[in-house]
Amino acid sequence: MMDSILVRAPNWIGDAIISLPALKELRRLSPGARLSVLAKPWVADIYHAGGLADEVILFDRSLFPGLAGIARLARHLRAHSFSCALLLQNAFEAAVIARLAAIPVRVGYNTGYRGFLLTCAVPLPRHAGAIHQSFYYLNLLTAAGFSPMTYSPESGYQPDASLQLSEEQRLPAARLLQSLGISAARPLVGINPGAAYGPAKRWFPERYAAVADHLASRWSAQVLVFGSAGELEIAWQIERAMRQRPIVLAGRTTLLELMGLIQHCDLFVTNDSGPMHLAAALRRPLIALFGSTDERLTGPMSCSAHVIHKPVECTPCFRRTCPIDLRCFGQISVGEVCELADRIFQSQALSGSPSENWRQPGS
Repeated sequence: MMDSILVRAPNWIGDAIISLPALKELRRLSPGARLSVLAKPWVADIYHAGGLADEVILFDRSLFPGLAGIARLARHLRAHSFSCALLLQNAFEAAVIARLAAIPVRVGYNTGYRGFLLTCAVPLPRHAGAIHQSFYYLNLLTAAGFSPMTYSPESGYQPDASLQLSEEQRLPAARLLQSLGISAARPLVGINPGAAYGPAKRWFPERYAAVADHLASRWSAQVLVFGSAGELEIAWQIERAMRQRPIVLAGRTTLLELMGLIQHCDLFVTNDSGPMHLAAALRRPLIALFGSTDERLTGPMSCSAHVIHKPVECTPCFRRTCPIDLRCFGQISVGEVCELADRIFQSQALSGSPSENWRQPGS
């Protein structure tokens, strides 16, 4: 029996969300086990919010620098006496740490020449590039002996990547909204024009600006522009192109604040990115714009998500930078996105159940 399990989390926000169905299954299949997640600081709040782990151990390189840091982290993990390590991250380093930590059962995909460090080196599935990445993580549970089933769309299994923030976790965002003068009586729209992977995943800033202006004009929406510090220039491009002034939050939020702010949005318009997966996990109404990537592999896992993708002769190319003219995004028009957004707002109005408005702290 596996009584203490260490899960090495993926390093990116989108991958962390996509890993949640595997974490939920692991919790269901091993209800009596202590479940710890080893995660980088910038994704740790996802696992805190999910409430699936008994403990989140931070792998902060500033605290564990160099080879000596790896050895020190391994000693720290060894003191926990884990019975199993499930390596969702494919890096060689993850297997080294698990081996140095003397964890007796070490399960992961046989990538990067690390198979000799694992007790269960799982071959890459032949269909890995044909089904959603969530199944890639889920089927490690089968290989490790936690589950008797093979997870696939054909099996009828529906991956659950939903997140529910507690009132306490939503409080920093509510305070920020209050400080920004956001009205709870008007719709709140989030715009996420960036994508860390590269510009081939980014719709055009001027078109985001046109969509935002439409929603501000027709629905009296308040617009928040999100992004990392490195995407601030993209956010400023949108601000300069808009007739109505948005609130630019690029580079100004923690992950927990970002999740809370997205939770309060009545609509989130985004590229294929980490924030897209956050919005899907938080079950917000969502429009996801895909260019160089494939929504069948990394699409949002939510019935509240609407994907717009215009396949052309070269998609999906999975390039960071388009070598030609971004024609996949060129075919996504402002009018098409505005029409879909209008339908979402109209549906909310007709149902009488608009998205949750933010609450003031202490209310």
